Amino acid sequence: MGVWVTRKNLHVDRTACPWLIRRFIDPKAKFVFVDPKERRPPSGRAFDMLDAEFTHKGARCTFEVMIDELGLSDDPALAEMGLIVRGADIPTRKRKRPEAEGLEAIISGIQATVLDDAEKLRVTHPLYEALYAYCQRKARSHRSRDPRRPTLRVARAVKEHLAE
Repeated sequence: MGVWVTRKNLHVDRTACPWLIRRFIDPKAKFVFVDPKERRPPSGRAFDMLDAEFTHKGARCTFEVMIDELGLSDDPALAEMGLIVRGADIPTRKRKRPEAEGLEAIISGIQATVLDDAEKLRVTHPLYEALYAYCQRKARSHRSRDPRRPTLRVARAVKEHLAE
């Protein structure tokens, strides 16, 4: 069981990353929450804080950085989820995935109503499981579409409907 360290008062990136760690890296991971001004502590793997092993890089949020650096980038659902987490985590004027606003609203509500950070992880875990399942479904439907002939299915459906 590994120890992971991040800042207190968890929000989007700091609830998404523990889900990622427990889901794909270490199911028994333990999380420690420190003062936001504290630099990386001497023990544990730090994320989304000063001097952390994993943190924002360029436009990418910590969740996306972890996906890349922990060897998970071949999962298209995680890549899509990373874009949603980034949109919810990083204030930007750039175009966001529409799901990002909903994720940000839900996590902000949890942040305001659940004071204990370990409890925030417990509460948000099923949320991220559901978001991952949604992204898997989205990725599958994306791959199954034939981008060269999108109107054939519509035309066929209309023809079948009119024949009824």
